[in-house]
Amino acid sequence: MIDIFQSHTTTQDLLTKLALAGTAIGDAFGQCFFNTRPQIEQWLSQKQLPPAPWYFTDDTIMTTGLVQHLFQQGAILQDQLAYIWASNYQKDISRGYGGTAHKILREISEGRPWKEAATEVFSGMGSMGNGAAMRVAPLGAFYSKNMSKLIEQARLSAQITHANEEAQAGAVAVAVAAHLAAYATSTGNHWLEQIAEQTPPSDTKDKILKSLTLPNSYRIETITHALGNGHQMLAQDTVPLALWCAAHHLDDFAQALWRTVSALGDRDTTCAIVGGIVALRVGWDGIPQAWSTATENITQSWLV
Repeated sequence: MIDIFQSHTTTQDLLTKLALAGTAIGDAFGQCFFNTRPQIEQWLSQKQLPPAPWYFTDDTIMTTGLVQHLFQQGAILQDQLAYIWASNYQKDISRGYGGTAHKILREISEGRPWKEAATEVFSGMGSMGNGAAMRVAPLGAFYSKNMSKLIEQARLSAQITHANEEAQAGAVAVAVAAHLAAYATSTGNHWLEQIAEQTPPSDTKDKILKSLTLPNSYRIETITHALGNGHQMLAQDTVPLALWCAAHHLDDFAQALWRTVSALGDRDTTCAIVGGIVALRVGWDGIPQAWSTATENITQSWLV
């Protein structure tokens, strides 16, 4: 993968780019497992990497837009970020955007205010999907000290497309998880407890707390039965599973992603979340070269 933000070289900025790289690799890796069943079973049983190249999805494209915006503005300015996301959507609408995302981003690109587009879906309840959570790991790196500011910014980034508080809680949880991976040393249940403390009251928070009762020795089928695997593409069905996988493999990028993808479900998104978080703990040297080389480059075409 190439560095598309070469002028940003502070420690904070490098970690932000690292979170983007981890997200992209996880996303592209997980996307490969939407394939024929015999191939998936072989790859999983033998931990055999899918053949390159690996192509990322809307998860990476939206995360790239977020990082570009942070480097340009230093904070979430919702109108400007909505414009970046809508512009990138129009460049390639076939990158795996969900149905609700198609509607919202298309309407924003046509000039409709993002707040109107985001709040009218699902009979005015707004989306509680997992898209707000999958793109925020770089926020956790970008805000290195101020937790309350990080939580505020995670909410602001989510609101552009996800007006429902459940989705916003998922975004907060992942942003906090990424921050702790980058700047703290906790692992396992202690790490999950710290995330839960900062997550707003929600089903997502309740399931993160539930994950504390699930040891690493459990089969992945047991974990997905308790926490979900993103099959419903909801924050509460996605974020707890991703955080559980990260918590138990926070120092091993490859193992974290193999465990995550074995849950199947919305595997590009769960792997994007885990990749972005775990990359911040293991660093650039902890990401296997073969994984990075296999992943599609983030080129200048995704900058607005």
